[in-house]
Amino acid sequence: MRELAPGVFKLSGFPPNAINVYVMGDVLVDAASKLATRRILRQIQGRTITAHALTHSHPDHQGASHAVCERLGIPYWVGERDVQSAETGEFAQSKHPLNTLIANLWGGPGHPVARRLQEGDEVAGFQVLDVPGHSPGHVAYWRESDGVLILGDVMNGMNLLTTIPGLHEPPNAFTPDPARNRESIRRVAELRPSLICFGHGPPLRNAADKLARFADQLPA
Repeated sequence: MRELAPGVFKLSGFPPNAINVYVMGDVLVDAASKLATRRILRQIQGRTITAHALTHSHPDHQGASHAVCERLGIPYWVGERDVQSAETGEFAQSKHPLNTLIANLWGGPGHPVARRLQEGDEVAGFQVLDVPGHSPGHVAYWRESDGVLILGDVMNGMNLLTTIPGLHEPPNAFTPDPARNRESIRRVAELRPSLICFGHGPPLRNAADKLARFADQLPA
């Protein structure tokens, strides 16, 4: 586990940066696939974790959520419009064959949601941002004091095929509403974050200008 900013840690995974999990204060953010359960529990052993929050309820982010919440006895916090999929394990994605394969290989069972996250809520010193598009209830976590943004999949920080770092929109096959997601990208670009922590890709430092340029060239 590596500290990226005060109180913000990134768990290690393989391949590196492929499917990221974070600890934000005493809150575990995202839980990768169900295959990552043992790895996640091992890395947070001995650390005080009081809740588990998602950026969004897709199978590569909630796969180990049920197991982690059960093992640690902690509540599950999810963006309001992703609660149904988080509780049922039915991911409301397109019927693209790749989505079906990923859901079967990586998705975990649903788990009862204790807190429905909404715009402006506070989680471990971060403000919840409502940033839909990639999923209906996608949220991000923003700490204005030092410009840290935990972004989930509003953008990818690498090419998902080559793993080469760089800013990318999430693939349309995984994103029910790409136009709405572009609105969310423009919104977070206006924040001018100093550090972006992606669901997929390495952390991006000195991010404000790079993100602004990326947002400016997006189609309407």
